[in-house]
Amino acid sequence: MSPSIRIRRRWPLAAVAAALALPLLAPAGASASTDRQAVRQDGTIVDGKARFQVLTPTLVRLEYAEDGKFEDSPTVNAVNRSFTPPAYTTRVSGGIREISTGKLTLRYRQGSGRFTPGNTTVRLKAGGQQVTGRPQFGESTSTCVFGAVCDTEYGVLAGGARWTFRDGHATKAYGRGITDGLDRPGARTTVRVRGVPHDGTYELRLRYANARAADGQDITRTLSVETGGQRTALTLPSTGDWAVYQASEPVKVELKRGVDDITIACREGDTCPVNADAFAVQEVGGTGFPTPADPGKSANLGGWTRGLDNTPAAPYQLGDGVLSRDGWYLLDDSATALQAPGTTQPRPRAARNETAYQDGYLFGYGHDYKQGLRDLRALTGPAPLLPRWAFGVWFSRWRDYSFTEYKDLLATFEKNKVPLDALVVDTDYKGSGWWNGWTGWNPALFPDPDAFMQWAKDNKLPIALNVHPSIDGSDPAFAQAMETAQGKLPKISCYSSADCYGFDWSDPDQAKAYFDLHTPYEQQGARLWWNDYCCDAATASGEGIAPDTLINQMYADRAESQGTRGFAFSRIGASYQRLGGGYAAGPWADHRSTMHFTGDSYPNFPTLDFAARIAVAEGNIGLPYVSHDIGAFHGEGRRPDDLYARWMALGAFLPIDRVHSGGAYSLPWEYEGAAAEAGKKFLRLRGSLVPHLYSLAREASETGVPMVRGMYLNYPEYDEAYKGSQFTLGDDVLVAPVTKEGAEAEVPVWVPPGTWTDFFTGKSYTGPKTVQVKAGIDEIPVLVRDGGLVVQQDADDAAAKKPFTRATVTAGSGGRGSFELYEDEGDGQAYRAGAHATTRIEQAPGRLVIGAARGSYDGHAATRAWTVRLLDIDHRPERVSVGGARLAESTGDGPGWNYDADSRVLTVRTAPLDTGKRWVIETR
Repeated sequence: MSPSIRIRRRWPLAAVAAALALPLLAPAGASASTDRQAVRQDGTIVDGKARFQVLTPTLVRLEYAEDGKFEDSPTVNAVNRSFTPPAYTTRVSGGIREISTGKLTLRYRQGSGRFTPGNTTVRLKAGGQQVTGRPQFGESTSTCVFGAVCDTEYGVLAGGARWTFRDGHATKAYGRGITDGLDRPGARTTVRVRGVPHDGTYELRLRYANARAADGQDITRTLSVETGGQRTALTLPSTGDWAVYQASEPVKVELKRGVDDITIACREGDTCPVNADAFAVQEVGGTGFPTPADPGKSANLGGWTRGLDNTPAAPYQLGDGVLSRDGWYLLDDSATALQAPGTTQPRPRAARNETAYQDGYLFGYGHDYKQGLRDLRALTGPAPLLPRWAFGVWFSRWRDYSFTEYKDLLATFEKNKVPLDALVVDTDYKGSGWWNGWTGWNPALFPDPDAFMQWAKDNKLPIALNVHPSIDGSDPAFAQAMETAQGKLPKISCYSSADCYGFDWSDPDQAKAYFDLHTPYEQQGARLWWNDYCCDAATASGEGIAPDTLINQMYADRAESQGTRGFAFSRIGASYQRLGGGYAAGPWADHRSTMHFTGDSYPNFPTLDFAARIAVAEGNIGLPYVSHDIGAFHGEGRRPDDLYARWMALGAFLPIDRVHSGGAYSLPWEYEGAAAEAGKKFLRLRGSLVPHLYSLAREASETGVPMVRGMYLNYPEYDEAYKGSQFTLGDDVLVAPVTKEGAEAEVPVWVPPGTWTDFFTGKSYTGPKTVQVKAGIDEIPVLVRDGGLVVQQDADDAAAKKPFTRATVTAGSGGRGSFELYEDEGDGQAYRAGAHATTRIEQAPGRLVIGAARGSYDGHAATRAWTVRLLDIDHRPERVSVGGARLAESTGDGPGWNYDADSRVLTVRTAPLDTGKRWVIETR
């Protein structure tokens, strides 16, 4: 019998779920053998109560079933297992099952039970280094970094401990909230800490609140810290008030090298209650409680957070994404609900002891991070392609606008030649109940709602309406909603009133009652709903499904059924609040349905910086569309000019540019001088970038590689690629947000290898190196890669919503590169049936080729005039030609070319060209 079996098979569709396992220690005296019977013809490897399925060379499914009953149905997360399995080998030697794909080797000790770090390993290369990983199921929803702030609310909450946010905590607590409920024996939170330097003794400090006793006397309370089976008492003097937080004196804890779990608990003998905010573990003799963590220091590169609201102290710890500098990640899918094939409806898994079943996906991409994201998309499904208008400029403000004021608002946008592509109508439009009303429109603001919706349609202005998932008992629509729900709507604690009722979206009757409330507005033309889900206790009682995930999918499905692009404008990440450690470590399904609304941001530079980081990090859970309150929500009046301008500059390059505030000024004409001009400049720039952004959105949907990308996606072996908040838009455009005070700022920009040229000034830099780039109040460092291409529409056309018949291509440094310009009708579902066009634009030294459009759709431009900006050109050309015909030198607006020696930019303008033909622009 040969010592190994090499397998290359195409698996039947139903059986394409792959899992890997890696063993550690073999029993003494065990002999080497090959277990042919363990390898089924479909490629699945069954080894006793363990099953492994190789999906790709870098993705394997691991499944353990004590009862021998494996699961082949899709889950809410893993919607696809129909892969063509790669070549791999498997063998048994010394009681160790080994599976190798060429990219990773998984080993599992046979007959050793559930997968643990002691019986399962994975070996792979990450950055030229050999890495041995020990996958562990039941990971907390967030891991933290040794020496950094670890938010307790992101841990595995149990025994009555719960996440809480209360007024007053906003400026006193790190992160979004605190761990409450540590008031009875057994209540606890467990956080996993990575990067422990060595086995040994460390110091832990807890940030906590401990109010006075009922009689007003200060009281010292205690909690327990548990690590490695050892328990240490924490003595916590009174902080005087539940809204006042302070750090404890350090206590000694014993930790093991690498990864360790730390539990903060109320145990028998502890005097509780205490509210726990965050903790930090450091070397003995540390210098006090640290500032919140730089996400770039974590082995895991971060993935998600529910929101920026109520978080003035940024940055803080993110939930995990699939990417890690260690080169591997285990996505624990054990508790996730199943999904009926061909539907998006969840259904519970078969009941079994939670200790008797494991189901997970081992990603082993090394430092090929894009492969990890492609695997994630293949397993969990694609993000939707949002409508084209979604990549333009959005506006909303929390104030009681009237129909007349909205008309005046649009007129002001048009007067200033600033695009407005989507309008979000906040909560005051409601006719009954300012927060959770569902009965018509406020007649004082909208005397004729049908006329308002028609006006919006006539002006090509999509309307999103704000809703909250609750209903007041006094609302005229309440009686019908309760009847539809068969009397089951639960009374809840609600932000807006004491007589408030919520919805359980897992209950079909309650879900129908909820969506029936939307119907009258949809009949008037509403199609997009802003589910401003922050404060009301709507739920999903079904096992293994988070409320955000369920309602977001329902919104997306409803839009699809109405013929529009299906997506929700909502939160993500509520899974850890209700399901704790029983749910996978991140919202792995939300990217299929959601444009993530990140909540009420704060008007400060740390929040601005962290907003850029979150937009990047959420690509690591497959979610390309992150929507911040650009300009910041909190506060009143005018922002400082520099802060306002820097927010507007960042917004121009994020996936969604939604200008929103809670009352503060956020429109350029509400400012003066340089700040006003900066606001207009960046909103116009945003409008012009829509063709480029829409093409990147299509790429994100097709490949899983996000629109905005951490520098590490393309430059994984450079430490600088993991630091700071700069990112690339696609692969070709580097954006370095200005996140420090001052109308004149010096921004450190890490320039990757190669030549990169400033999009605005034409100045070139050659990396890898860090340079200091000066940025005035209306500037932001944006560099175009050698060979990179940026495609824009005319800014005036964008503001006027004219067809895309005039385009500008900016070509970086004259190197080799290409860009796929994607177009379709911009909304609706015809593109899925092939109604779209792609134009390939290629650059080589002295030559730019605009390919013939492939495909067509209703409304595709027959001709298009092009302006080509060639950067980093060191001399005036002798000849410029388009399609072989010589072009004259000219400084006018018509066809011709001109050269700016100061900026080293050559600009070529063509006549309208047939989009069905290939055109070559040459310079020499």
